[in-house]
Amino acid sequence: MKLTLREQTYHIRKRVPRRYQRVEEREFIWLSLHTDSESHAKQRAPIIWQEMIEAWEAKLAGQTDDGDKRLAMAKELAARRGFRFMFAPAVARLPDEEFAKRMESVVTAKGNIDLPEADAVLGLVDKPAMTITRALQRFWVIASAKTIGKSNDQIRRWENPRKKAVAAYIKAVGNQELQDVTTADLVAFKTVLTKRIQAGEITASSANKDLIHLISTIRDVARAEDIALKFNAEKLMFKQDGDNTRPPFSADWIRDKILAPGALDGLNLEARCILLGMINTGYRPSEGAMLTAAHIHLDGKVPFIQIEAVGRTLKTKHSRRVIPLAGVSLEAFRQCPNGFPRYADKAGMSDTINKFLRENGLLQSDRHSLYSLRHSFEDRMLSVGVDERIRRDLMGHALQRMGYGDWAAMDHLLAVVESVAL
Repeated sequence: MKLTLREQTYHIRKRVPRRYQRVEEREFIWLSLHTDSESHAKQRAPIIWQEMIEAWEAKLAGQTDDGDKRLAMAKELAARRGFRFMFAPAVARLPDEEFAKRMESVVTAKGNIDLPEADAVLGLVDKPAMTITRALQRFWVIASAKTIGKSNDQIRRWENPRKKAVAAYIKAVGNQELQDVTTADLVAFKTVLTKRIQAGEITASSANKDLIHLISTIRDVARAEDIALKFNAEKLMFKQDGDNTRPPFSADWIRDKILAPGALDGLNLEARCILLGMINTGYRPSEGAMLTAAHIHLDGKVPFIQIEAVGRTLKTKHSRRVIPLAGVSLEAFRQCPNGFPRYADKAGMSDTINKFLRENGLLQSDRHSLYSLRHSFEDRMLSVGVDERIRRDLMGHALQRMGYGDWAAMDHLLAVVESVAL
C-alpha cells in the first residue's frame, strides 16, 4: 500500500473498489493516516483502509428494506463518523454548532449529499415498527438488570415463559405492532386459551401466566419506547379454583414406594442422590443440583450442606442457609460428596426425575412431582410440632437467622432433622 506525504501528514490514495461504487461517487479516495511518522503510517494504513471498507459495507447494508438492519447500520456508520446516532427530531434540537458539523459531514467533495451518510448522521432512518416479536427482543435489554447474578440456566428459565407467551399470542392473533393491540385482540387470545383449557392441554394457572407475561412485556417496552397502548387488560385473568401447589408425599408413600429396595435403581446416580438428598432437607431441586464439594460437609460433628448464591441467584434473600444431614439424605451425599456436575446449571434434571417417577408408578397422584418432597419435609416437621422459626429457617423462609457458628444450635437443628428423617 503506497504512502504519500501531504502537508507533513501521511495519506494513502486508492481506487474505490467496484463493489462500493453505488455508495461512493469518487473514483479514487485519499485517506489521512493522521501521523508524520512513516513507521506509524505503515502500521495504520491497513487499519484505516479496513475501516473505510467497513463503512462502505455499512452503507450497502443500509440499502436493505429490513428496518432493524438499516437502523443498526445507520448507528454503526454514525459512530464511525464520530457522532452518536439520534433520530431526526432529536438532531434538529441540537445546538447550532453541532448541527452544522453534522450537516457538513454529509456533503461530498463535489457538493452533493451523501444519502447513506445523511441517514446515519442526521437520523433520517425510519424507526422500525415495534412488533410483538421485536418487543420481546427489546424487553431483554430493558429488563437486563434482572439477570444480574443469575446462572445461564436461571436466565433460560426466566426467558422461556415470555417466549412461550409471545409465541402463543402470535399464533392466535398475529405479530401486531404494539400500538395496534386492542382489548378485543386480548379477548381473542383468551378465547384460544379457554379452548386449550377445556381440551385439557393447559391449566388455568398456565393460561394466566401466558397472559401476565405477554401483557407485562408489551407494557414495559411501550413505556420505554413511549408508545401509547389502546387495550384494557382488566378482568382477563382466569379464575383458579383450589390450591395449585404440589401436594406433599406422605411419609408412608416415601418409605414404602420411593425407598423400596431397587425402586430407584433405574435412575442415574446423580439424579438419585439429588432426590434422596431432598427427602430430609427439603431443598429446592435447583438448590440441590448446584451444590459442590465446597458446600457439602460430611466430616464434622454435624454433617450439613450449605445453600449459597454461587454462580447463581437464590430465590429469596432468606434462601441462604445450612441444613444438617440425616437418614437417607446423609447416605446420598456420602455417595455424591462432590456434588452434581451433570446437572449443575443445566436444564433437564427435574424432567428426568419426574419422568422416572411417573413411568415407574412412584408418584402418589397426578398432582405430585419431585417438588412434593420439599412439601413433605415441611409437613413432617409440622406433624411433630417443630417451632415455626426453625421450620422457616430450614426451608429458607426465615425472616431472621440463627447463629450457625454456634455448634449447640447446629446440634439442635440436627436433632430436629433426625426427628423427621426417613
